[in-house]
Amino acid sequence: MNQTAVKRLYLMQVGSMPEYQIPIVCYLVQTDDNRNILIDTGLPEFIPEEASDFVNGQDVVEQLASIGLKPDDIHMVVSTHYDIDHSGRHAAFTKAEYVVQRLHHLDAESNPRFVANRPQWDQPMDRIRLVHGDTELLPGLELIETSGHVPGHQSVLVRLPKTGATLLPIDAVPFGEDFSRNGQDDGKNPDAEAIRASTVKLLELTEREQIGLVIFGHDRAQWEGLKKLPEYFD
Repeated sequence: MNQTAVKRLYLMQVGSMPEYQIPIVCYLVQTDDNRNILIDTGLPEFIPEEASDFVNGQDVVEQLASIGLKPDDIHMVVSTHYDIDHSGRHAAFTKAEYVVQRLHHLDAESNPRFVANRPQWDQPMDRIRLVHGDTELLPGLELIETSGHVPGHQSVLVRLPKTGATLLPIDAVPFGEDFSRNGQDDGKNPDAEAIRASTVKLLELTEREQIGLVIFGHDRAQWEGLKKLPEYFD
């Protein structure tokens, strides 16, 4: 019997944070058995006042429509974490299973950081799969637990047939300049040690797996040069 395999990775910029000139992004993975797996959902349709430094662009629902997909065509949403620029359209995908780290979901239930966007991420538990630590979702799609930015943050490893292993650190390492053993040491994050540990974990994974492409989640210079939907990596 043939196993499911990843065949395609789309990148979508759905908004920005103009003050810092950074893109707000999400991703779509397609498999050879026609499963559509969304990684994050970008900004909410209406941005609350406390998140007014974000600006919407063409949102994820519109971008998916441009390649013929409706929200109900999404089988799974991999939620890397519940920050408002990563989970703002979760509630649009009513047929999808949500996959999130157990640690993160439990923390979010009482963490004021995630209150404004709770109507999006707080879905019925029969549709949320809580995972613990590094997890292979299916052949070619792996979740990497990378706490630090928030408890239970997860990065994603996608194994593509032509491009090869492609790493999405998301907010574990949002900028390429910080992808080093000495990166992100600005003293602003109370969990700086966990951030460093997750960065080293991803560096070691990149070296061990000989990963040729690392796509940083908010790196404007890199994003300007990447293929974006309707183009894709295969």
